[in-house]
Amino acid sequence: MTGAGEQSGAPGPGRRVLVGVTGGIAIYKAVELVRGLAREGFAPTVVTTAAARRFVTPLTFAAASRGPVLDDESAWQSTGGWFEHIDAAREADVMVVAPATANTLAKMAAGIADNLLTAVYLAFRGAVIVAPTMNWAMYEHPATQDNLRRLAGRGVEVLPTGRGELACGEEGLGRMAEPEAILAAVRRAFAVAAEGPLRG
Repeated sequence: MTGAGEQSGAPGPGRRVLVGVTGGIAIYKAVELVRGLAREGFAPTVVTTAAARRFVTPLTFAAASRGPVLDDESAWQSTGGWFEHIDAAREADVMVVAPATANTLAKMAAGIADNLLTAVYLAFRGAVIVAPTMNWAMYEHPATQDNLRRLAGRGVEVLPTGRGELACGEEGLGRMAEPEAILAAVRRAFAVAAEGPLRG
């Protein structure tokens, strides 16, 4: 795999961010997030799920990140092959999942690794940030709340959702955090890293 840090003018080690993107309607904010990370001097590597690719093409994220975009298909086509998830996890310093759907959050909480994104999460040993997004009823369901508590208990930073009009037209909690709020969380993670090892 070609790391973002190997590109001309790209940041070196210590500024590398994995951005996991799932198939939520708030995915357009993920494009803004990736663009913002690159603008601030971070080296984002995007990992998309199959559902995410139904909303936004890998080319869009490649243009925004100026770096690699990984998915289940690219993992098998690359020289990394079987170990693409290990390589991606070891080459990053911070991992962000945004948008983080109820489905992906449940997989992360249960340790299910049935796609590249969740496999990378299990292999990753740095700071992890998730930005949930879903319908208010799904967000408030006890199963979802339990999954969020379990992740937080393992050191994952769970960003709060916003209240407002959702994609379904209803009002309630479930709006994904704004890109600037996620960027601020990434900055905090690197600030903590400067004081000691990252833990996730």
